[in-house]
Amino acid sequence: MVSLREKAEELGITLSDRQLAQFETYYELLHEKNKVMNLTAITERDDVILKHFVDSLALVKADCGFSSQRILDVGTGAGFPGIPLKIAFPDLKVVLLDSLNKRVKFLEEVIEALGLGNIEAIHGRAEDYARQKDYREQFDLVVSRAVANLSTLSEYCLPYVKVSGMFLPYKSGKIEEELSQGKHAVKLLGGKMEEVVSFVLPGTDMDRTILKIKKQKATPKRYPRKAGLPSKEPIS
Repeated sequence: MVSLREKAEELGITLSDRQLAQFETYYELLHEKNKVMNLTAITERDDVILKHFVDSLALVKADCGFSSQRILDVGTGAGFPGIPLKIAFPDLKVVLLDSLNKRVKFLEEVIEALGLGNIEAIHGRAEDYARQKDYREQFDLVVSRAVANLSTLSEYCLPYVKVSGMFLPYKSGKIEEELSQGKHAVKLLGGKMEEVVSFVLPGTDMDRTILKIKKQKATPKRYPRKAGLPSKEPIS
């Protein structure tokens, strides 16, 4: 049986009994809700611990502090990586964004059941919220485990990052080709690739890569383009 406490310690994170209990409640809610709606294809306890909880916490390898920053999780799905990060680092101010209202309702249930403060789940498309002044260029960190290519993901996420903040797209496997294709979009949207952090997820043989993209200047007002275009016609 996988020990979340031990795997977290391998990442340099010490979890209290209360935090471990919150993760346990989170797992139970996820497992139960998944019976009636499709939240994740990963349901076995050990797999959820490794491939969702530990995988989310592994973002600490980006070495961005995770103290009291304001953080946005774009395309959060069932709450990854935003909720595990919030449990492990309670001082974070977290916004979870997802385009499916049913998932957002589930996230609200999790937030209430875990007694988490300074966290909200919002329903909508990334392209739309990025045009609102309460969200545009308001975040210290923007994270995403979404599967979109880097050009598309950058157009979704970089408009939310404040100047001098960081965008941390989190990728599976090797990404050299995608990185090469996405560099122009990153620069056009005001970002600069600072570092590529590659590692094997603790307890697995799975390759992971975190891109550290620093926001150097404001994103041009025309981005993001209207809903649907970033995925249909990625910036090339």
